[in-house]
Amino acid sequence: MNSLQQIAAFADTAKHGSFAAAARETGSAPSTLAKAVARLEQRLGVKLFHRTTRQVSLTADGERLFHRCQRLLVEVDELQADAAGVRASPSGTLRIDMPIVLGRRLVMPLLAQLAREHPELALDVRLQDGYVDLVKEGIDVAIRVGELSDSTLVSRRIGSQSMVLVGSPAYLTGRGVPRRLEQLALHDALIFRMPSTGKDRPWRFRRKGEDVELRPESRVRVNDGEGLVHAALLGQGLAQLPDYFVREELARGQLVEVLPGLRPPPIPVSVVYPGARLVPQRVRVFVDALVGLEV
Repeated sequence: MNSLQQIAAFADTAKHGSFAAAARETGSAPSTLAKAVARLEQRLGVKLFHRTTRQVSLTADGERLFHRCQRLLVEVDELQADAAGVRASPSGTLRIDMPIVLGRRLVMPLLAQLAREHPELALDVRLQDGYVDLVKEGIDVAIRVGELSDSTLVSRRIGSQSMVLVGSPAYLTGRGVPRRLEQLALHDALIFRMPSTGKDRPWRFRRKGEDVELRPESRVRVNDGEGLVHAALLGQGLAQLPDYFVREELARGQLVEVLPGLRPPPIPVSVVYPGARLVPQRVRVFVDALVGLEV
């Protein structure tokens, strides 16, 4: 087995966590993959996996090789696609990771349209609010909200997210409408607990050209955006949410924006994917479609 096949066997095993699982996915025998990895380890002079009877885990050397070889394998797949003349037609499985509410409300309709336009394209959609390692999890592309910290990923901004402070008419009738930031201390706060960190997301505002951050006391914390919307609809207090979470509720008068003149600066929304000279066509068409998305 040549070097490239050995690297592919290693990457498949690392991705699935065992020789047996990787063999089922690739249609190979577990012993074939194990021998290929053993030859690669012997050739490189390093141990790539910690092995048990049921699973394998990457060593530090294995982690480094796994991250680097992903780019190589993507490029090989694209070269093969070019040689086969299928680059113009997106095909294969597009693996996407994106925030739950943004994905459900804004991106799923776009994906449905892409599936209709490209019958050879399959979708593997993961909706979650925490960040994942795209390379390690085998994700093609992800949508992320906020400033980006991973410089190894290619990024493209697709829009921005405005934050609005809202409350139900019944709550505001009973407790009064705050006119200044200082009056928020007199109100019940509904707080979003960020799944990625487990920490409370602070309320942010912009007053007279300066950013203001508040961390109000709260009896109600929710780690799901739609759950936070429902808490506000039930009159449990004030909540700060992305505007697209509550567009319909605001339009119907079920929620009312509070302190609209103190909205914080919009938060960037970006699409990210592992860097490579040759990007799969399935990723290209998805990214191009996202650019026209109204976030």
